[in-house]
Amino acid sequence: METAAEGKAQKIAVYDVRGISDVTDYYVIFTGSGLNHLRALGKRIEDILAGRGIKPDHVDGKKAAGWLVFDYGDVIIHAMLAQTRHYYDIERLWGDAPRWEHKELISTIHELATERK
Repeated sequence: METAAEGKAQKIAVYDVRGISDVTDYYVIFTGSGLNHLRALGKRIEDILAGRGIKPDHVDGKKAAGWLVFDYGDVIIHAMLAQTRHYYDIERLWGDAPRWEHKELISTIHELATERK
């Protein structure tokens, strides 16, 4: 399985917001080193999950700088540049949620996204 190290995604964090958020069950947040890197990681996520029959409900930010969002319903993925992640500090919104860090980005997202099937 592809790992974050292979894709060089950084600071991969998963928040379990079941019972805290009405929007989704999990937030996955990771950092990329640049816009091209974010786009490449986003395309990789979309392609691999689409190959497994999982398509996003919505994708936003492809033309915006520093932040991509992939909405898979029960899993929302935020791909951010380090300075964008630091500036918006969206993780503070889920301070009460169980959090864990992952090394395998794609398998983590696949596992969480397939729970909705």
